Amino acid sequence: MGMISKLKKISLGNWMLMGMFLGLIVGLILNEFVSDQFIKDVILLNNVFYLGGTGFIKLMKMLVVPLVFFSIIVGVASISDIKKIGTIGGRTIIIYLITTALAVTVALLISGIIKPGAGLNMVGVAQANVTTNASASNTVLNMIPDNPFNSLANGDMLPVIIFGVLIGIILAKLREKTKLVNDFFTQGNSIMMEMTHIVMKFAPIGIFCLMAKTFASLGLDTLLPLTKYVGCVLLGLAIQAFVVYPALLVILTRLNPIRFFKKFFPVMFFAFSSSTSNATIPLNLEKLSELGVSRDVSSFTIPLGATINMDGTAIMQGCAVMFAAQAYGMDLGLSALLTVIFTAVTASIGTAGVPSVGLITLNMVFTSVGLPVDAIGMIMGIDHILDMFRTAVNVTGDAICTMIVSFKNNSLDLDVFKGKKESGEKWVDII
Repeated sequence: MGMISKLKKISLGNWMLMGMFLGLIVGLILNEFVSDQFIKDVILLNNVFYLGGTGFIKLMKMLVVPLVFFSIIVGVASISDIKKIGTIGGRTIIIYLITTALAVTVALLISGIIKPGAGLNMVGVAQANVTTNASASNTVLNMIPDNPFNSLANGDMLPVIIFGVLIGIILAKLREKTKLVNDFFTQGNSIMMEMTHIVMKFAPIGIFCLMAKTFASLGLDTLLPLTKYVGCVLLGLAIQAFVVYPALLVILTRLNPIRFFKKFFPVMFFAFSSSTSNATIPLNLEKLSELGVSRDVSSFTIPLGATINMDGTAIMQGCAVMFAAQAYGMDLGLSALLTVIFTAVTASIGTAGVPSVGLITLNMVFTSVGLPVDAIGMIMGIDHILDMFRTAVNVTGDAICTMIVSFKNNSLDLDVFKGKKESGEKWVDII
């Protein structure tokens, strides 16, 4: 019983890491040392590993449309408070969307320069109908569903998102008149989140099978592109956290970003270790209070940011798209890249602040431009490590945006920020 209880204490992220390393080792052993083609190809690669890996990918694909549809509606409907908060709400949402768009653009540029997927030569491994250059008018028109139910059935994500956003706006407007429908979508979202947690329990097995199949087929040639992919994501996260955010803070407020980071570092570390934006909310609020931000502002912007502002996740999605496109030898046109930016920004609204759920919405981003979702399997094993870094970036983005909004609304005590006096608000320090 002692061993079983110890195994139960191992986190899902660590199980996923173990699945990745075991899959990598087994795959390399099969590639280098097993010469019996019947055992390697027929029994393992095309049956056991194929069934486990492809089965898990199909489970993830099963979640995407209902999860995104419900969460987009609930996310947009919950922003109804902006009518009460006025300019604070409007400014917050605009800044959140701008930083997310900047984040995914940074990721696409870095991946376009470093080319992490080049050299994998997975052409022909999976078929895809990748989106290439299309006229701007057709790109916009394709976002509008002719038949929303048909779009839901076919998994056409952009029309599904547009339809979901419209429903969310109407639910926010009608409020009490549509309480029953609002409850339906809220409860539907809870059901899909629980289903996501159940499916993710199979992630270690799925990752093991996917990694073993990939490395058994391609061998050591896979390691360099995978390492370059990790480098692209980490570089993108570093640029977003230590270049984009400080630049926005200086340009829009003229405040010293070094002073901000000195005070805010414990929040970044807690977010890194917990891998969840939601758990970091109390500490984030406390540190912002110590930086002079009014609780009236932060109590609205920080929970909202944990729901709709996922810059770190957007960077991962941008890098993953370029990695997959390069691995499969596909050229993404300008309209496809713009679609990725739009989809990643809207996906961030529907991404809950819990560990690794960004992998589910990554399916949506891949589907929006017609990339094979099989490539997600290659990057899933290392995602837990990257998830820790991108959560730290997510909460930093929430705080920087809150600082800017607070400053613009004259709700920032500059004397407290500069250390000339203590904050008047008392918070319980949770670490």
